[in-house]
Amino acid sequence: MTTGAVLATGALTAAPAQAATAPTISSKGAFLMNGANGKTLFTKSADTKRLTASTTKIMTAKVVLSQPNLNLDAKVTIKGAVSDYIVSKGASSAGLIVGDKVTVRQLLYGMMLKSGCDAAMTLADKFGSGSTVAARTKNFIGKMNTMAKNLGMTNTHFDSFDGISNGANHSTPRDLTKLARSAMKSSTFKTVVKTKQYTAKTITKTGSIRTMAAWKNTNLLLGWNGTLGVKTGSGTEAKYCLVFAATKNGESVMGTVLTAPNEAKRTEDVKKLINYGYAKIS
Repeated sequence: MTTGAVLATGALTAAPAQAATAPTISSKGAFLMNGANGKTLFTKSADTKRLTASTTKIMTAKVVLSQPNLNLDAKVTIKGAVSDYIVSKGASSAGLIVGDKVTVRQLLYGMMLKSGCDAAMTLADKFGSGSTVAARTKNFIGKMNTMAKNLGMTNTHFDSFDGISNGANHSTPRDLTKLARSAMKSSTFKTVVKTKQYTAKTITKTGSIRTMAAWKNTNLLLGWNGTLGVKTGSGTEAKYCLVFAATKNGESVMGTVLTAPNEAKRTEDVKKLINYGYAKIS
């Protein structure tokens, strides 16, 4: 009788985790893990290579923050080559102005909140090696691929610092979630990506202070049900992507959706996955 009672109690305790029904989502690829232990909670074509759009910038930030003796307050001058690149690609921009001096920290905010390709290129140029902008940015992309290999991102290749693919920029939901889990271990990265709005004060050519228009985070899920980040992405071919992390009542989930048909569906998918993750863990 006692054994039966114990078994019954055990069954009742286990019920909530079993009861969580895996959601149906419209994104073509998705992955969800327990952020604390890395255990897989949900997959949908999790290892199929897809375009990553601006979620690529997570790796750009990871490489920068992994530099030895990094000084986040080091000032970098915005080059004309950066402005030329933004114009030629029609790329998303943080509105950085040629000749202004901007700190590495400010560039991270401009890249991760506003998804500024100008900030991404400036960081790649600053932390790559070589005698020209082209050589330095290429070298930096090499560092991104080395980091991907070191993190066990076996289905990932980067050919850009910002996600504007040159034909060979791809990753998977599983790989991008691995990257996010690693990146979120940096307190600087975590602080940046959970910030809803940031106003940078840069130094102009003449030495005066320029107060930039506020950079608003493109991730509108921030704060919803414990959401802490991480990075949105969108493009004509990539459609809508989001790498996300959320923590509530001591439970942590991280995941990625790739190739959602539109922004609303992307949001809906991520909300479903976060709720499902919490239910599975509890």
